[in-house]
Parts: sequence; C-alpha cells; structure tokens
Amino acid sequence: MGSLGRPTGRHYVQFPELTMPSTSVPLDSKAASIPQSSGQLIVFTGPSAVGKGTLLRRLLERHPDIQLSISATTRQPRPGEEDGKHYYFVSRSEFEAMVQSGQLLEWAEFAGNCYGTPRQPLDAMVAHGHTVILEIELEGARQVRTTLPTAHQIFVLPPNMEALESRIRQRGQDSEDAIAKRLARAQIEIAAADEFDSHIINDDLDQAVADLERLIFGAQDASEEPEKP
Repeated sequence: MGSLGRPTGRHYVQFPELTMPSTSVPLDSKAASIPQSSGQLIVFTGPSAVGKGTLLRRLLERHPDIQLSISATTRQPRPGEEDGKHYYFVSRSEFEAMVQSGQLLEWAEFAGNCYGTPRQPLDAMVAHGHTVILEIELEGARQVRTTLPTAHQIFVLPPNMEALESRIRQRGQDSEDAIAKRLARAQIEIAAADEFDSHIINDDLDQAVADLERLIFGAQDASEEPEKP
C-alpha cells in the first residue's frame, strides 16, 4: 500500500450483534476500563487446504463461547455478506485513519482493497475473559507477533505435502497451474512454521481438535503440548 494520508479525525465504528459467537464492542472501547480476566488471543495460521476451517467449525461446536475475530475491509459487501458478521465494512478514509492511529493489529492491501484486524474490539473481548481466535495468513501473523507479542500463535501442518496436494485436488476448484502455485506457497508457509509457538498436525481430525483444545485451554498451565515435527 502506498503512503496513507493523515486522518482528518478519530472515527468510530459501532459493531452490531453477531450471529457467530462474538461480543459486540465499539471500535473506540477501552479494554483498560474493563476488569481484567483470563481471556486470550489465539493466532491460527496454516497453508491453504490444511483444514483450518474444519478445525474451527468443530471447535466452535464443542465450545460455542469462543469468539472469532472479524476483519475490517474497504471492499464492497458481496451478496449475502452482512456487516459485523462476515466483515466490518468501512470506507477507505476510515481505514486509513485506523492505520494512522494504530488501531489495527495487522493490515494489508489485496487487489485494490484493504483488510485489517481492529485491535480495540479484541482487547475488550480478551479483557472480558473471552478466548478469541484470529485466523490469518503468515504475513499477518508476523505483524501480530510485533504488535501483540502476548498472543499465542498456532500453526496447522498437513501430515505431508502429498496429503495437502490431495486435499487441494479434491476441492476440484483449481487448474494445474493454480495447484502448483498453491503448493509452492504452502512450502514457503510450512518452512516458517518454527516461528510459531505451537504446531498441530491435521492428520486425524478428532486428534487435531483435541490437540487444539489442549493448546487453547491449557495454554497458561499445561506442562506439555503436541510435539513439533
């Protein structure tokens, strides 16, 4: 993204009630004003087709009180998308003000649209005692590692590259060229797995969910975690 203009003034975004598990928190809310509890932010990363979405759906079925982070974006809503459920839709000037004032944990620009993670709602939810999961790409996880180093970062690995390729092909959505690009990108991401606090190997779904639960709910006092490959 090019140089952003200076914000013309502080902006506020009131987040609506969400269908997915979440706490409705205004963007300008101050976590410091809320009694501190034992909440935590979990950063959840892994290559495309590794099964992150399936893991999170199963986790939410078992633990509906877990909160999911929602990104802010400057793009227009697509059919069926709702503000506050899929994204927080903001103007470019609002987004630029958020960047300039340090209100985003991470942000990036793709295809002319900006995407980022608002920090204040996450701080408030964690202060309320919630576990919040931020599913994000490698570059975003690296930014969060700088802006919020206390977040627990978890990387999801496939059992091997052959299994990952099989999952990509089973989707039936990509050309051979696209598959090759996805696999090349996956190799780059997997090479960075040691940057993360913990690893999960998604080979057996039930075991992977159990490992994820142990990492999340035992993050503060567990004496062991799934071995890193």
